Amino acid sequence: QVQLVESGGGLVQPGGSLRLSCVASGRIFSITAMGWYRQAPEKERELVATITVAGNTNYADSVKGRFTISRDNAKNTVYLQMNTLKPEDTAVYYCNLRDRVYQNYIRDYWGQGTQVTVSS
Repeated sequence: QVQLVESGGGLVQPGGSLRLSCVASGRIFSITAMGWYRQAPEKERELVATITVAGNTNYADSVKGRFTISRDNAKNTVYLQMNTLKPEDTAVYYCNLRDRVYQNYIRDYWGQGTQVTVSS
């Protein structure tokens, strides 16, 4: 089984910062990308940021300029540095790993989620 272990969530005041980490392990064939998604209560899960093994990044408009995604390919680890946090950033954040099992078979794995709460 592929396991994604997330850490770094918590409670922070508006304007504060948090750094999320996600370490992947298990039967991984070929990672194409890793990323972070979030889901607020009664809302759909949405993309926050992704990064490919080549280093190409993609961010949601709502977090551009505030969040930075990075990775360590050798360690199968992805990070999300979150600065200038806002109450609307409050959500459960999920780590995602996109694995190419075969050339035409892509499989997504998800972490258990880590709560980020931004409140005064």
